[in-house]
Amino acid sequence: MQHFWLALVTLLIALLFWKWRRPPNFPPGPWALPIIGNFLQVNLHNPVPDFNKLAKTYGNIYSIFLGGTPVVILHGFQTVKEVFGNSGLLFADRPPVPVLQSCTKMKGMITAPYGREWKEQRRFTLMMFKNFGLGKRSMECRIYEESTYLVKSFKVKDGCTLDPNLLVYQAVSNIISSILFGDRFDYDNALFAELIGHIKEINRVLAGVWAELYNTVPFTRKLPLPFRSLLRSAEGLRSYAAKVIEEHRRTRTPGDTRDFIDGYLEKMEKNSENGSFFNEDNLVAIILDLFVAGTDTTAITLRWALLLMMAYPKVQARCYEEIKSVFQTKGKLQYEDRSSMPYTQAVIHEVQRFGNIAPVAVPHSPLKDTHLFGYTIPKGTRILPDMTSVLYDELEWKHPNEFYPPHFLNKDGAFVKPEAFLPFSIGPRSCIGEGLTRMELFIFFTELLRHFEFFWPDKTTSPDLTPVFAETQSPRHFIVGITHRSD
Repeated sequence: MQHFWLALVTLLIALLFWKWRRPPNFPPGPWALPIIGNFLQVNLHNPVPDFNKLAKTYGNIYSIFLGGTPVVILHGFQTVKEVFGNSGLLFADRPPVPVLQSCTKMKGMITAPYGREWKEQRRFTLMMFKNFGLGKRSMECRIYEESTYLVKSFKVKDGCTLDPNLLVYQAVSNIISSILFGDRFDYDNALFAELIGHIKEINRVLAGVWAELYNTVPFTRKLPLPFRSLLRSAEGLRSYAAKVIEEHRRTRTPGDTRDFIDGYLEKMEKNSENGSFFNEDNLVAIILDLFVAGTDTTAITLRWALLLMMAYPKVQARCYEEIKSVFQTKGKLQYEDRSSMPYTQAVIHEVQRFGNIAPVAVPHSPLKDTHLFGYTIPKGTRILPDMTSVLYDELEWKHPNEFYPPHFLNKDGAFVKPEAFLPFSIGPRSCIGEGLTRMELFIFFTELLRHFEFFWPDKTTSPDLTPVFAETQSPRHFIVGITHRSD
């Protein structure tokens, strides 16, 4: 009998290891334990250092197990470019990720699978963005107007210190809010602060160990674990979106499109037949996609910009001189003036590169079984592009680990954008809000520097440039010193 139980246990262990084996001809990777996979070898609180070590051992395409899920990691610019640039359409699908399914129902644009439904939602959203001024002077004026509210809030603290975190979030969020909801929030609005709190919590938890536990261990999903805060925040935003949609239904006038929601409701009425992809589930999901992504990434980039200007005062001074020169010549600044401000442009782009806002992009998946660099990648496989390895690629950047604006200047001092600059990703799934983000960053950055000099208030320390890893990677909390520029 003892031999029987020993044989049974041995068989069960063998079956577990058989289940956690890699598919045939799959990218190599570290040996995985049953059930937990490579959780002990990859620190999900910040996997980037471990990803670098694994790439040195296994190459620029390798695999790990997150629980029972095999995941392919892409390392380095050339690898990411080949997969999502040259072969982008083939890898434009999204894999099933339970925590994202719970938050978005896999609707909208960011997490929805590739297909006709996704293409129609993205095409309509791009059209609405253009209708509401993206790339036009009207959007530029909207951002400049919001910058006046931000500058006014900063002026109150002239000669003092200020925590810029919430104010920056609110200013950026008001731009996408005006597109989605047709109005902006006052900075002292309690509901506004609550919504931004939901955005921060989603991005804090989404890329961490608790979200992966939710993805890989189904029986934990009902337990009171930290991923519940992510789900509560997602539900809070969904509930707000549903209320605003209902209010728009009551108050809208046919033919008078006040904002994105009005435009989508009109599209729903025109496509009311059964099987239409224009429905409230997709509308709610798109609102969440745009509100979260349109707030967090740009706000965090501006926070990095403020911190780096304090850390590198000579860079700040040179930007200011360039801004002042153009402003005094024209009497005002416009977005088109960026072409006359190569150094400022270089600094803004280097902030994006160095800040590395999205260190690991949203997972992709092949539309069908395919071959990649000699390996076989089954349909539905989760593919993670390590974007840190792109923006910090030693083969592409002269000083990848330093803040170095000349990365974006040629020998003549003209602005250039290297091919490896991919903060918005690449291919069919690249960021839909890239144009809006670029305009916001330029206007908010130049207006803040035009009005204020920022300095590190604690003379006994230096700015800490260590990032806080999350779905969107932010600087550690900091305070700014502010002096209003008299000229």
